[in-house]
Amino acid sequence: MLLITGATGFVGNAVVARAAMEHPFSVRVAVRTGAPEFQKNIETAFVGDMTPETDWRNAVRGVDTIVHAAARVHVMRDSAVDPLAEFRRVNVAGTLNLARQAVDAGVRRFIFISSIKVNGESTLLNRPYTAADVPAPVDPYGISKYEAEFGLTQLAEKTGLEMVIIRPVLVYGPGVRANFLSMMRWLYRGIPLPLGAIHNRRSLVALDNLVDLITICLYHPAAANQVFLVSDGEDLSTTALLRRASAALGRPGHLIPVPALALRWTARLLGKVDFAQRLCGSLQVDISKTQKFLGWVPPLGIDDALRQTAQHFLANLHRR
Repeated sequence: MLLITGATGFVGNAVVARAAMEHPFSVRVAVRTGAPEFQKNIETAFVGDMTPETDWRNAVRGVDTIVHAAARVHVMRDSAVDPLAEFRRVNVAGTLNLARQAVDAGVRRFIFISSIKVNGESTLLNRPYTAADVPAPVDPYGISKYEAEFGLTQLAEKTGLEMVIIRPVLVYGPGVRANFLSMMRWLYRGIPLPLGAIHNRRSLVALDNLVDLITICLYHPAAANQVFLVSDGEDLSTTALLRRASAALGRPGHLIPVPALALRWTARLLGKVDFAQRLCGSLQVDISKTQKFLGWVPPLGIDDALRQTAQHFLANLHRR
Protein backbone atom coordinates (compact mmCIF):
# COMPACT_ATOMS: atom_id res chain seq x y z
CA MET A 1 0.00 0.00 0.00
CA LEU A 2 1.25 3.47 -0.97
CA LEU A 3 0.18 6.54 1.02
CA ILE A 4 0.40 9.97 -0.63
CA THR A 5 0.05 13.17 1.38
CA GLY A 6 -0.59 16.55 -0.19
CA ALA A 7 -2.64 14.67 -2.78
CA THR A 8 -4.68 17.69 -3.84
CA GLY A 9 -1.58 19.81 -4.51
CA PHE A 10 0.22 20.40 -7.80
CA VAL A 11 2.84 17.68 -7.27
CA GLY A 12 0.83 15.35 -5.05
CA ASN A 13 -2.10 15.13 -7.45
CA ALA A 14 0.22 14.16 -10.31
CA VAL A 15 1.83 11.47 -8.13
CA VAL A 16 -1.64 10.09 -7.35
CA ALA A 17 -2.55 9.93 -11.04
CA ARG A 18 0.68 8.10 -11.94
CA ALA A 19 0.46 5.71 -8.99
CA ALA A 20 -3.19 4.92 -9.65
CA MET A 21 -2.38 4.10 -13.26
CA GLU A 22 0.46 1.73 -12.34
CA HIS A 23 -0.86 0.35 -9.02
CA PRO A 24 -4.64 0.80 -9.23
CA PHE A 25 -5.66 -1.11 -6.09
CA SER A 26 -2.95 -0.15 -3.63
CA VAL A 27 -3.05 3.64 -3.34
CA ARG A 28 -4.35 5.68 -0.41
CA VAL A 29 -4.43 9.47 -0.18
CA ALA A 30 -4.43 11.56 2.98
CA VAL A 31 -6.56 14.69 2.74
CA ARG A 32 -7.72 17.36 5.15
CA THR A 33 -11.45 17.11 4.74
CA GLY A 34 -14.24 17.07 2.17
CA ALA A 35 -14.54 14.71 -0.76
CA PRO A 36 -11.91 15.39 -3.43
CA GLU A 37 -12.43 13.70 -6.78
CA PHE A 38 -9.99 10.85 -7.23
CA GLN A 39 -10.37 7.62 -9.16
CA LYS A 40 -12.94 5.32 -7.61
CA ASN A 41 -10.31 2.75 -6.65
CA ILE A 42 -8.29 5.25 -4.58
CA GLU A 43 -8.68 4.93 -0.82
CA THR A 44 -9.13 8.18 1.10
CA ALA A 45 -8.05 8.89 4.68
CA PHE A 46 -9.26 12.11 6.27
CA VAL A 47 -6.64 13.44 8.67
CA GLY A 48 -7.42 17.15 9.03
CA ASP A 49 -4.65 19.74 9.07
CA MET A 50 -1.05 18.59 9.35
CA THR A 51 0.07 19.56 12.85
CA PRO A 52 2.34 18.10 15.54
CA GLU A 53 -0.79 16.44 16.99
CA THR A 54 -2.40 14.97 13.85
CA ASP A 55 -3.53 11.37 14.25
CA TRP A 56 -2.20 9.44 11.25
CA ARG A 57 -2.91 5.93 12.55
CA ASN A 58 -5.75 5.10 10.17
CA ALA A 59 -3.87 6.62 7.25
CA VAL A 60 -0.62 4.67 7.79
CA ARG A 61 -2.18 1.31 8.73
CA GLY A 62 -1.00 -1.36 6.28
CA VAL A 63 1.18 1.11 4.35
CA ASP A 64 4.57 0.08 2.96
CA THR A 65 5.70 3.39 1.43
CA ILE A 66 4.80 7.06 1.96
CA VAL A 67 5.26 9.94 -0.47
CA HIS A 68 5.07 13.02 1.72
CA ALA A 69 4.24 15.99 -0.48
CA ALA A 70 2.09 17.91 2.03
CA ALA A 71 3.66 21.08 3.42
CA ARG A 72 3.17 24.68 4.32
CA VAL A 73 4.42 26.10 1.06
CA HIS A 74 6.60 29.11 0.35
CA VAL A 75 4.53 32.29 -0.12
CA MET A 76 5.65 35.71 -1.28
CA ARG A 77 3.65 37.74 1.25
CA ASP A 78 3.36 35.65 4.39
CA SER A 79 0.68 36.92 6.80
CA ALA A 80 1.89 34.86 9.76
CA VAL A 81 3.17 36.90 12.73
CA ASP A 82 6.17 34.56 13.01
CA PRO A 83 6.58 32.79 9.63
CA LEU A 84 9.50 30.63 10.74
CA ALA A 85 7.58 29.33 13.76
CA GLU A 86 4.59 28.47 11.58
CA PHE A 87 6.76 26.74 8.97
CA ARG A 88 8.43 24.75 11.74
CA ARG A 89 5.10 23.77 13.29
CA VAL A 90 3.82 22.27 10.03
CA ASN A 91 6.86 21.30 7.98
CA VAL A 92 9.11 20.11 10.80
CA ALA A 93 6.99 19.03 13.76
CA GLY A 94 4.08 17.94 11.56
CA THR A 95 6.32 15.91 9.28
CA LEU A 96 8.19 14.22 12.13
CA ASN A 97 4.90 13.38 13.83
CA LEU A 98 3.82 11.57 10.65
CA ALA A 99 7.17 9.80 10.32
CA ARG A 100 7.12 8.53 13.93
CA GLN A 101 3.62 7.12 13.49
CA ALA A 102 4.75 5.59 10.21
CA VAL A 103 7.57 3.79 12.01
CA ASP A 104 5.14 2.50 14.62
CA ALA A 105 2.92 1.15 11.82
CA GLY A 106 5.81 -0.68 10.14
CA VAL A 107 6.19 1.59 7.10
CA ARG A 108 9.31 0.60 5.16
CA ARG A 109 10.14 3.70 3.07
CA PHE A 110 9.43 7.42 3.48
CA ILE A 111 9.93 9.69 0.44
CA PHE A 112 10.15 13.33 1.49
CA ILE A 113 9.55 16.00 -1.13
CA SER A 114 11.86 18.75 0.08
CA SER A 115 13.14 21.81 -1.82
CA ILE A 116 16.28 23.11 -3.48
CA LYS A 117 15.94 26.00 -1.02
CA VAL A 118 17.65 23.68 1.46
CA ASN A 119 20.83 24.21 -0.58
CA GLY A 120 20.32 27.96 -0.87
CA GLU A 121 18.85 30.67 -3.05
CA SER A 122 21.36 31.06 -5.88
CA THR A 123 24.52 29.72 -7.47
CA LEU A 124 27.41 31.21 -9.33
CA LEU A 125 27.13 30.79 -13.09
CA ASN A 126 27.96 27.19 -14.04
CA ARG A 127 28.68 26.27 -10.41
CA PRO A 128 25.63 24.11 -9.67
CA TYR A 129 24.50 22.80 -6.33
CA THR A 130 25.16 19.12 -5.65
CA ALA A 131 23.50 16.73 -3.24
CA ALA A 132 26.74 16.65 -1.22
CA ASP A 133 26.88 20.42 -0.60
CA VAL A 134 26.49 21.70 2.94
CA PRO A 135 22.92 23.00 3.26
CA ALA A 136 22.61 26.79 3.45
CA PRO A 137 18.89 27.66 3.58
CA VAL A 138 18.02 31.34 3.85
CA ASP A 139 14.28 31.86 4.13
CA PRO A 140 11.87 30.31 6.67
CA TYR A 141 10.52 27.78 4.17
CA GLY A 142 13.99 26.54 3.25
CA ILE A 143 15.05 26.41 6.89
CA SER A 144 11.98 24.36 7.81
CA LYS A 145 12.59 21.91 4.99
CA TYR A 146 16.21 21.46 6.07
CA GLU A 147 15.24 20.92 9.70
CA ALA A 148 12.66 18.35 8.61
CA GLU A 149 15.33 16.56 6.54
CA PHE A 150 17.65 16.54 9.54
CA GLY A 151 15.00 15.14 11.87
CA LEU A 152 13.93 12.49 9.36
CA THR A 153 17.53 11.40 8.83
CA GLN A 154 18.04 11.00 12.58
CA LEU A 155 14.82 9.02 12.87
CA ALA A 156 15.88 6.75 10.00
CA GLU A 157 19.24 6.08 11.64
CA LYS A 158 17.55 5.08 14.90
CA THR A 159 14.73 2.99 13.48
CA GLY A 160 15.81 1.56 10.13
CA LEU A 161 13.13 3.48 8.21
CA GLU A 162 14.36 3.95 4.64
CA MET A 163 14.47 7.68 3.99
CA VAL A 164 14.56 9.20 0.49
CA ILE A 165 14.89 12.98 0.17
CA ILE A 166 14.15 14.71 -3.14
CA ARG A 167 14.94 18.40 -3.60
CA PRO A 168 13.17 19.77 -6.69
CA VAL A 169 13.96 23.08 -8.35
CA LEU A 170 11.09 25.16 -9.78
CA VAL A 171 8.40 22.72 -10.94
CA TYR A 172 6.29 23.58 -13.99
CA GLY A 173 3.74 21.78 -16.09
CA PRO A 174 0.02 21.73 -16.91
CA GLY A 175 -1.85 23.61 -14.19
CA VAL A 176 1.20 25.44 -12.85
CA ARG A 177 0.45 28.60 -10.90
CA ALA A 178 2.33 31.46 -9.20
CA ASN A 179 5.18 33.15 -11.11
CA PHE A 180 5.27 30.66 -13.97
CA LEU A 181 1.58 31.23 -14.69
CA SER A 182 2.16 34.99 -14.60
CA MET A 183 4.94 34.56 -17.15
CA MET A 184 2.61 32.63 -19.45
CA ARG A 185 0.01 35.38 -19.17
CA TRP A 186 2.53 38.10 -20.02
CA LEU A 187 3.72 36.20 -23.08
CA TYR A 188 0.22 35.37 -24.28
CA ARG A 189 -0.85 39.00 -24.03
CA GLY A 190 2.23 40.15 -25.92
CA ILE A 191 3.40 42.45 -23.14
CA PRO A 192 6.90 43.80 -23.93
CA LEU A 193 9.33 42.56 -21.30
CA PRO A 194 12.79 44.06 -20.56
CA LEU A 195 14.29 40.59 -20.35
CA GLY A 196 15.97 40.10 -23.71
CA ALA A 197 19.57 40.21 -22.48
CA ILE A 198 19.71 37.97 -19.39
CA HIS A 199 22.65 35.58 -19.48
CA ASN A 200 22.04 33.60 -16.30
CA ARG A 201 21.36 29.86 -15.99
CA ARG A 202 18.50 28.31 -14.07
CA SER A 203 17.46 24.69 -13.61
CA LEU A 204 13.77 23.75 -13.92
CA VAL A 205 11.95 20.46 -13.62
CA ALA A 206 8.85 19.44 -15.54
CA LEU A 207 6.11 17.94 -13.39
CA ASP A 208 6.20 14.69 -15.39
CA ASN A 209 9.95 14.39 -14.84
CA LEU A 210 9.62 14.91 -11.10
CA VAL A 211 6.81 12.37 -10.84
CA ASP A 212 8.85 9.89 -12.85
CA LEU A 213 11.72 10.21 -10.39
CA ILE A 214 9.40 9.86 -7.39
CA THR A 215 7.94 6.70 -8.94
CA ILE A 216 11.40 5.18 -9.38
CA CYS A 217 12.24 6.00 -5.75
CA LEU A 218 9.26 3.98 -4.54
CA TYR A 219 11.14 0.74 -5.10
CA HIS A 220 14.70 1.30 -6.26
CA PRO A 221 17.06 -0.22 -3.66
CA ALA A 222 19.76 2.41 -4.30
CA ALA A 223 17.38 5.22 -3.34
CA ALA A 224 17.31 4.29 0.35
CA ASN A 225 18.81 6.91 2.68
CA GLN A 226 19.91 9.21 -0.13
CA VAL A 227 19.38 12.85 -1.09
CA PHE A 228 18.62 13.53 -4.76
CA LEU A 229 18.48 16.78 -6.71
CA VAL A 230 16.22 16.80 -9.74
CA SER A 231 15.90 18.91 -12.87
CA ASP A 232 15.23 18.54 -16.60
CA GLY A 233 18.95 18.23 -17.23
CA GLU A 234 19.12 21.40 -19.32
CA ASP A 235 19.64 24.83 -17.78
CA LEU A 236 18.17 27.93 -19.42
CA SER A 237 18.70 31.65 -19.16
CA THR A 238 15.60 33.68 -18.35
CA THR A 239 15.72 35.04 -21.89
CA ALA A 240 15.89 31.55 -23.42
CA LEU A 241 13.03 30.33 -21.23
CA LEU A 242 10.82 33.21 -22.32
CA ARG A 243 11.60 32.64 -25.98
CA ARG A 244 10.91 28.92 -25.81
CA ALA A 245 7.73 29.44 -23.78
CA SER A 246 6.58 31.99 -26.37
CA ALA A 247 7.15 29.45 -29.11
CA ALA A 248 5.16 26.86 -27.16
CA LEU A 249 2.29 29.34 -26.91
CA GLY A 250 2.53 30.20 -30.59
CA ARG A 251 3.04 33.88 -29.75
CA PRO A 252 5.81 36.27 -30.77
CA GLY A 253 7.88 37.18 -27.74
CA HIS A 254 8.52 40.91 -27.29
CA LEU A 255 11.76 40.92 -25.30
CA ILE A 256 13.64 44.19 -24.93
CA PRO A 257 17.42 43.76 -24.40
CA VAL A 258 17.86 45.70 -21.17
CA PRO A 259 21.16 44.86 -19.39
CA ALA A 260 20.78 42.77 -16.23
CA LEU A 261 22.75 45.34 -14.24
CA ALA A 262 20.18 48.02 -15.09
CA LEU A 263 17.35 45.70 -14.08
CA ARG A 264 19.00 44.96 -10.75
CA TRP A 265 19.61 48.66 -10.08
CA THR A 266 15.98 49.52 -10.87
CA ALA A 267 14.73 46.64 -8.72
CA ARG A 268 16.82 47.87 -5.80
CA LEU A 269 15.23 51.32 -6.06
CA LEU A 270 11.77 49.72 -6.08
CA GLY A 271 12.52 47.37 -3.18
CA LYS A 272 12.27 44.31 -5.45
CA VAL A 273 15.73 42.84 -4.98
CA ASP A 274 14.49 39.27 -4.47
CA PHE A 275 12.37 39.44 -7.60
CA ALA A 276 15.33 40.67 -9.64
CA GLN A 277 17.45 37.83 -8.29
CA ARG A 278 14.95 35.28 -9.54
CA LEU A 279 14.93 36.91 -12.98
CA CYS A 280 18.62 37.68 -13.35
CA GLY A 281 20.46 35.35 -10.99
CA SER A 282 21.50 31.76 -11.54
CA LEU A 283 20.31 28.66 -9.71
CA GLN A 284 21.64 25.42 -11.17
CA VAL A 285 21.70 21.86 -9.89
CA ASP A 286 23.86 18.90 -10.77
CA ILE A 287 21.74 15.76 -11.18
CA SER A 288 24.64 13.40 -11.92
CA LYS A 289 24.19 11.58 -8.58
CA THR A 290 20.51 11.03 -9.31
CA GLN A 291 21.37 9.63 -12.72
CA LYS A 292 24.23 7.46 -11.46
CA PHE A 293 22.47 5.93 -8.45
CA LEU A 294 19.12 5.32 -10.12
CA GLY A 295 19.97 5.07 -13.81
CA TRP A 296 17.47 7.87 -14.28
CA VAL A 297 17.20 10.12 -17.32
CA PRO A 298 14.51 12.83 -17.48
CA PRO A 299 11.96 11.32 -19.89
CA LEU A 300 10.55 14.67 -21.05
CA GLY A 301 12.52 17.41 -22.80
CA ILE A 302 11.98 21.05 -21.95
CA ASP A 303 10.31 21.98 -25.24
CA ASP A 304 7.84 19.10 -24.99
CA ALA A 305 7.12 20.01 -21.36
CA LEU A 306 6.58 23.65 -22.29
CA ARG A 307 4.20 22.60 -25.07
CA GLN A 308 2.15 20.56 -22.60
CA THR A 309 2.09 23.49 -20.19
CA ALA A 310 1.08 25.91 -22.94
CA GLN A 311 -1.66 23.62 -24.25
CA HIS A 312 -3.21 23.40 -20.80
CA PHE A 313 -2.92 27.16 -20.36
CA LEU A 314 -4.62 27.85 -23.72
CA ALA A 315 -7.34 25.27 -23.11
CA ASN A 316 -8.26 26.94 -19.81
CA LEU A 317 -8.08 30.60 -20.85
CA HIS A 318 -11.81 31.07 -20.35
CA ARG A 319 -11.43 30.10 -16.68
CA ARG A 320 -8.74 32.66 -15.92
